[in-house]
Parts: sequence; C-alpha cells; structure tokens
Amino acid sequence: MLRSFGGENKIYKAKETVFKEGDHAQYYFQIAQGKIKLNTFDEEGKEFIHNILGKNQSFGDSLLFLEKTYPMNAVCLEPSEIIRVPKAGFLEMITKHPDVSLSMNACLSQRLYFKVVMMQAMASQNPVNRLKGLLDYLKSYHDGDCQHCFPVELTRQQIANLVGMRVETVIRSLKKMEKEGEIKIENRKILY
Repeated sequence: MLRSFGGENKIYKAKETVFKEGDHAQYYFQIAQGKIKLNTFDEEGKEFIHNILGKNQSFGDSLLFLEKTYPMNAVCLEPSEIIRVPKAGFLEMITKHPDVSLSMNACLSQRLYFKVVMMQAMASQNPVNRLKGLLDYLKSYHDGDCQHCFPVELTRQQIANLVGMRVETVIRSLKKMEKEGEIKIENRKILY
C-alpha cells in the first residue's frame, strides 16, 4: 500500500542520519529492516535518546500534520531499509483508507503513553524507579506475562541515554535490581 502512494525503499548504513533536528517534515517513514534511534543532544553534547524503533515501526508521521521542523534526529543503529512516503502521498493514503488512520492513531497513542510513563519515571530521583518505568514500557510490547522472560535488547549506554542517567548509575542500579530478584542478567543480557 505504501508504494502505491509514492513510497520508495531507501537503504541506510549504520550511523547514517535519516533526518536531522531542524529539517522540515516531508516524509512518513516505516522501517522494513533495521533499528533507528530518535535522539537530541544538549548544549554540552550529551545524547538523550527519545526512542529506539525497529522493524514495522514508523516515525516522523505525527509531524506531517503540523508545519513544524523535526525536534530531534533519526539515526540508524544498524544497516536499515526504510520505506519513505512523501507527505502528500501519506495524507492521501490515510484519507482513502480510514482503517489505516485508526491504526496509526493507536500507534501515536502508544507513543504518547510512553512519553507520560517516562516523564513520571524521570521525575523520580530514584534510579531504580526510572529503570522500572523504561522496562515496564518496553515489556508492554512483549507477549507473555512471565517473570524474567523479556529480553531487553538495549546496551547499558542506550538505557542510560533513554532515562537520562550516567551509564555507571545504570550498571549499579541493574545490579541492585538483580540482587532483589527484579531482573536476571545472563551473559550480559537483561531479562525482565
């Protein structure tokens, strides 16, 4: 369907930028393969990761309804294939296919939910509470309700950048969570 509304496949290398903060929103992006991080940098050059997205997830869509520039960067974490649909084609597609629009609203609602959960977690001075907020959100996409069955596929640095903490604090907090039985760490992999 995306191709019938002007979508084209674009191949990106690891660390290649899809769009930069300040660029005008001109496309809807859907990940066919790979991983993308949405990030910004503060005035001291410290990275803050807003989200990490994978296969079949979309990004850039909410800004197509506004006349605003991107407030963040989109950067490939690994080689990626992305379907890019021009704004006019995207708007035509959701007009002609309201069911697609409803699905996209559900995705946007999920992202807003994530932002609220993360804002609540970030308000806590307790690093373990911040990490639990992130892990609970990530696990909400996982089918199954078992304890320690959700593999967290993020590096310690990516986790730190997502919750606004130093990587050393993340490592100490994860060890504390492991000691208290809240997570398992096997071969450096976190299971929540």
